[in-house]
Amino acid sequence: MANEVAELRLKPSSGGVFFIRVDGRTVFSNKERMRFPVEGEALKTVQEAVQSAGAS
Repeated sequence: MANEVAELRLKPSSGGVFFIRVDGRTVFSNKERMRFPVEGEALKTVQEAVQSAGAS
């Protein structure tokens, strides 16, 4: 099914950098937004990106 998450990977980083990528596209960056995601925001962001990719 096109709207499913096939793989989820957490990669350690340094310097407080946190970002979420879906199919190589950054959909959330704490550096750009100057904050970390609030509760539930990371999951919602991934779900919306997956749905959007499936609609393309």
